[in-house]
Order: sequence, then structure tokens, then C-alpha cells
Amino acid sequence: MLRRLTLFPLFGAVWAAAARLAAPGLRLMLWTRARRGKEIAARLPERRGIEAAPRPAGRLLWLHAASVGETVSLLPVLGELARQAPDVSVLLTTGTVTSAELLAARLPALGLAGRVAHRFVPLDVPGWVARFLDHWRPDAAAFVESELWPNLLAACARRRIPLMLINARLSARSFARWRRWPGLARGLLGGFASIRARGADDAARFSALGAPCVRAVGDLKFAATELPADPATLAALRAAIGARPVFLAASTHPGEEEILLAAHRRLIARHPDLLTILVPRHPARGLAIAALPEAATAPCRSTGAGPPGLGEGGVYIADTLGELGIFYRLATIAFIGGSLVPHGGQNPLEAARLGTALVVGPHCANFTEAVAALAAAGAVREVRDGEALAAVILRLLDDPGARAVMAASGPAAAARFADLPAATAAALRGLLDRSR
Repeated sequence: MLRRLTLFPLFGAVWAAAARLAAPGLRLMLWTRARRGKEIAARLPERRGIEAAPRPAGRLLWLHAASVGETVSLLPVLGELARQAPDVSVLLTTGTVTSAELLAARLPALGLAGRVAHRFVPLDVPGWVARFLDHWRPDAAAFVESELWPNLLAACARRRIPLMLINARLSARSFARWRRWPGLARGLLGGFASIRARGADDAARFSALGAPCVRAVGDLKFAATELPADPATLAALRAAIGARPVFLAASTHPGEEEILLAAHRRLIARHPDLLTILVPRHPARGLAIAALPEAATAPCRSTGAGPPGLGEGGVYIADTLGELGIFYRLATIAFIGGSLVPHGGQNPLEAARLGTALVVGPHCANFTEAVAALAAAGAVREVRDGEALAAVILRLLDDPGARAVMAASGPAAAARFADLPAATAAALRGLLDRSR
């Protein structure tokens, strides 16, 4: 592993030197992000590898998930690890406040609070990474999807920490970039003892870049558990909404809300009782969305407001964290955001698992296999733009039978790899055994 990672010492030296020079600016950036709510001020030392929490005794597995989507995909694996390896503690790092808040809510509910410790991952500065690894001394480490940080990987190699990439993904665009630097790609990917790709296309791209031990094993997002929903909150919202049809726009991104609000105006011309609920991917954007001219009078859930009544505009901005499971259960039809703009789409499986009729836009590169599986099952409709979106929603609102068929097709298609968390946990146990 060390030999492969040091095949390109010039790049490693330049990257490490650049990171050291950038360290003062990175500290300022962290404080700026904390003032904007994108970091937790009291936990900023973690981003520099400074730790107050003690390392647990015994074997320690380090798992890293960048943000919410990757974190959610790990939850079933954590449960399987607790069952298969009760003597192993887990250190789970992430890089976002939203993922930390999600874990604070979900780990106790899953009975994992005492088994899994969450910390923020240090930025890729050599000294910060060294402090982190010297403190935690993980016996093995696994990164989710596509987290490749040169200083971090090199530091793990120097400490002989076995590495694995799980649910590994590599888009066609990223693959094209890496092909310009084939030696660098081989050097970074060669440090992994195993790469468990989420699909055949991802596996082929990793192999073409020279990665060893690549297997296409399936996508962990297909094996995730249902999003939770507080029963009392769900019941209260159902009572407030009544029999009105609900069009849910979930995990929306900048540029999409204007398109969706324009579609809403077309929809209410035929269905004046329709309630459109916008759930921005980043809840902090809620008030900015409410300030759009098209969203005039739309209440924001973050302010404590409930859904608007009939004749009050018909748009509700659900700018809170951790309630998407509630809104999917309320939805008559759901649009999955990040797909009408060139973002790559958000996870459609969460909604399909809950039996919701789905619509997506043309930009779903991040979830190609998921969308293909749902489309093959008849659980999702794909549209090219906002005008086509409004037309499809109108047809589905007018055809309850078609909606019911779509909703019933989703759960089975979304459960395609139900046994994958157990297999992933077994692979991680094997990785831990390498450290012995």
C-alpha cells in the first residue's frame, strides 16, 4: 500500500506543502462557515484533528461518510456490525452539520449510541490528519463512495491501516478527469485493499484506472431502512391537510424552486385545492425561497407555521431537518430534486420505499441505476423540463389508478439489495482481521 501511494512523490509533496500553506486560511474558512451555520463552533477543533473524547478500548473501525446521503446508507451496516462484531467500536466521521444532526437523532433510536462515536473529519492538512490518526489509532478504515484525500490516504498507508472503499462510485465525468492523470489515479486507488463498487459501470471505471480488487456488489442505498416519521407530527399534519392532494418537491436545489412554483400555478388552475410542499435540500434556504415573488404568502415550517389553508396560496415551505419521511408519507405525488438542474439528482429510493408515485428530471447522473430500476418497475416518470413536469403531474392527479400502480411498484424495486448491509459488515470484519 505504501509503495503504491509513493509512486508519485512529487504530487504528494506538492499537495502536502500546499495544504500546510493553506492551513491559516482554512482556519479562517472554518470560522466563517461556523458563523453561517455550516460548522458547529464548539466542535471546530475536530476539523483540525484536536480531540477531547477518549479512544475506546479494543478494536476500532473508522468509517467516513461525507454527508447525509452517505451516512443514511451506512445505518443498516452499523446495525449489522453491532450484531456480527460486538467487540468492535465504530468511529464515524462526516463533514456536514446536517449529517451530525441526523446521527444525533438516529443512533439512539437504533440502539447504537454507545457503539458508534461521531466526529467531524479533519481537513486534509498533514498535521491535522496526523493528530487525528495518532489519537484514534483505528485498526481499519473504510470510506463511502468517492472520498479520496491524498494526505489522509498517505497517512493511513504510513501507519499500515487497511483501507476499503465501500459503495464506491465514479461518475463518467469524474472518470474522464482522472484519465488525464492515470498514474496519480493508480497511486491513490492502489492504497485500498478492496473497492466495493455500487454498480458494474462504477467497477469498470475504477478498474480502468488501475484500482486493484474491485467488485460490483450493489448499491447500499437500495438497502436503507425507511425514513422515520414521528407519529404525532404526522397525524397533526394529516389533520391539517385533510383530503387535499399533495404535490411534494423533495430535496430541491437553487434554480428548481422557480420552476416548481411555475408548475404549481399551472396545477392549481385545474386542482385549486392542491397543496405543494417544497422541501429544500438545505433547510437554511427556506427563508430565501419564501422571498421569491412566486412564493408570496408561503409559510415556512421553520417559523412554526403550519400548512396554508384553501385560498391561501397553496405552497408550504418545509425547511426543517429530518422530517422528509413525514412528507413522503403525506405526498400524493413526489418530485425528487436536484434533477431539473444539472446537479445529478437526489436519492429517489427513500420515496419509493414508502410507496410514493415519483417524478424526476433529466439530471440523475448520481442515481442512474436507482432511477433505471424504478423506471423498469414502473415506479417513476422522467420529464425533461418544468413544462413536462406540470403535464405529468396533471395526468397523475387525474388518474388515481395510475398513481396507485406506481406507488405499489416502488417498495419492491427499492429493496433490490436487502442482504447487502450484512455482506458489507462481513467484508469490514475481514478488513479488521488484516490489521492483526
